[in-house]
Amino acid sequence: MHDGEQGYALLVRDQGDSIGSWWSAEVPLVNPVVSYRFVLATGAGTTQWLNATGVHKHDTPDADDFVARCDISYPDWPTKSVVYQIFPDRFATSGLDVSTPSWARRREWSDLPQGPDWSSELFGGDLYGAAEHLDHVAQLGANVVYFTPVFTARSAHRYDAATFEEVDPLLGGDAGLAALAKQAHAWNMRVLGDLTLNHCGSSHAWYQRAISDEKAPEREYFYFEDTPDGKKPATWLGVSSLIKLNFGSDDLRDRMYAAQGSVARRWLDEESGLDGWRIDVANMAGRRGAHDVSHEVSDGFVAACREENAEVYVVGEHFPDPRVDMVRGGWHGIMAYSAFTRPVWSWLRADVLPAGFPENFFGTPFGVPQRDGAAMVGAMRAFTAGVPFDAVLRSWLILDSHDTPRFHVLTDDRERTKVGVGLQMTLPGVPMVWMGDEIAVGGTTSGEDSRRPMPWDRKGEWDEDLHAWYRECIRLRRGSDALAAGSMRWLHVGPDVVVYLRETASDRVLCC
Repeated sequence: MHDGEQGYALLVRDQGDSIGSWWSAEVPLVNPVVSYRFVLATGAGTTQWLNATGVHKHDTPDADDFVARCDISYPDWPTKSVVYQIFPDRFATSGLDVSTPSWARRREWSDLPQGPDWSSELFGGDLYGAAEHLDHVAQLGANVVYFTPVFTARSAHRYDAATFEEVDPLLGGDAGLAALAKQAHAWNMRVLGDLTLNHCGSSHAWYQRAISDEKAPEREYFYFEDTPDGKKPATWLGVSSLIKLNFGSDDLRDRMYAAQGSVARRWLDEESGLDGWRIDVANMAGRRGAHDVSHEVSDGFVAACREENAEVYVVGEHFPDPRVDMVRGGWHGIMAYSAFTRPVWSWLRADVLPAGFPENFFGTPFGVPQRDGAAMVGAMRAFTAGVPFDAVLRSWLILDSHDTPRFHVLTDDRERTKVGVGLQMTLPGVPMVWMGDEIAVGGTTSGEDSRRPMPWDRKGEWDEDLHAWYRECIRLRRGSDALAAGSMRWLHVGPDVVVYLRETASDRVLCC
């Protein structure tokens, strides 16, 4: 496409062998986003189209094209990375001597999470403890650690930030984060933080000023419903403690990311040590009803972060279809729930799920469907069509997370679990391992149930066979240029077997 009009370029065969051929064409990239597909003409009056979903005997829409973006700079290092996700309160404790806040109830490290008030359970993990156990992450082979929120809040998950200006003293404060980052960098690991651009907690000082004084500058940071007292705020999915932020406010944009010393920038400095961000509910940030500035926010956020660190990496949480946001927004990648997690769950789930397993499927009102390998691949191709391959390569491949039950519980079979890990480590994208997956920590009923403390002193409970499989797959992943950034070709797709090829000009890996 050139200024919205189609054009054609002739492909010329450069080289080839018995397996395949390399073809090239010159295509001027005159627009920020350029979509393209291939027409296969036989010369016998028939043509077929090859786009990102496959080969078709009918004309195809632009939405399923291959896409190149020229208006965004993608960092290289994520493609060579494996991410390890850490929930700070449950990973490791240094025995930090801090008092228990009024909202919390203390639990023993050997206890299991137990609702209904999951978020008030405090197990005592901290950033100093995490730093002491980074050798486990290094031995696994992961080279990026991603921490769920660390800012002071009124919950163990900390997605209800009371401030974005200090690390929770329960976790060791600002000094704890600096010590953690220093230790991670000594292990040649990068560190990613977790930021809620969509909302803050109801105890946040900005919100408290907004409801205390209608003339306060912070009033415009939020959406308020048309009620008699004007104090009912818009919230995240009706959760009263999570107050929706309004990025129609330029002042809010300045304080969150645009201005020098803003939230996004200050934690990327050398002292704090973060190398990037994961953005919570990124698909909702900057959106409410008819008001949609989401792409402005993501573009502005990433641009501001790049001014602090040219190699910064920003990935957005995104449960639904992410394709429009990946073409028009600023995120380098997303958490690929639609393009990876959901299809893999449907293919590898157990015939009978364990008692207590959720009767919904990533927000849908039905359980995990059973689908074959062809359906899995169809979904993967559908949700990556129209997405720049650079963004696909930087999106997270997740088998589960702190928001889901454990994948190995879903499969109820070690071999199926290993197949899932193999897919995670060889498909295009950045593998993200949720802490404890590598040793089969439990978690059946919900994400809350999977947030169990790491059993450091109970190694007899570790699944060492699975642990060894993770190490071997990560070693393979990090040692291959083809798996890091190579092209992707499906060679065989059947109900029970899928085969694909990852390749660069100098490296080729056949996966089956």
